[in-house]
Amino acid sequence: MKVQEARYVMSNSDYQKCPEPDLPEYAFIGRSNVGKSSLINMLTGKKSLAKTSQQPGKTQLINHYFINELWYLVDLPGYGYAKVSKVEREKWETMINDYLHNRENLICTFVLIDVRHSALAADLEFITALGEAGIPFHIIFTKADKLKPGQVANKVEEYRQTLSELWEEVPPMFVTSAEKNEGRDAILQTIETYNQSFEKTK
Repeated sequence: MKVQEARYVMSNSDYQKCPEPDLPEYAFIGRSNVGKSSLINMLTGKKSLAKTSQQPGKTQLINHYFINELWYLVDLPGYGYAKVSKVEREKWETMINDYLHNRENLICTFVLIDVRHSALAADLEFITALGEAGIPFHIIFTKADKLKPGQVANKVEEYRQTLSELWEEVPPMFVTSAEKNEGRDAILQTIETYNQSFEKTK
């Protein structure tokens, strides 16, 4: 897939106010500061489409981007250690859960994980909740350029082993580097394959 057009559409705190659910949609989410905005910019080829920040918790709404006039890329708030109040965090969790459980045209959720870290409780809890709810998801490891190739392979295998203890089938995984455009083609090809089998919601 070649991304020829990528534009911001809208931001909402209520999934019911999102664009009409008549086109395939893919959500991107991860712990705060996992490199989500950089990944989105890398995938779309637009350096400033998603706003990057050194401060965790920058994304606070459900953000829709329209890609090639064919599908939506959705940037969701992060989970984990963003420095916000408990009330605010609970509001985000409700917003995210409502979207993930009720958005009828959501084809797949891409969960971003910093490849430098071993499996963290926040990540495992989140993907376990997705699995228990029957919400399809893939895993994207970010920041692969921060480690040597052998270290990346070891971290991915370590994660695969951890998940195999929890799941009969481990979800698809991608290794990426926003700095080096690594993993871009594989992710876009996966999305294109899903798009081809998508039937418009009636």
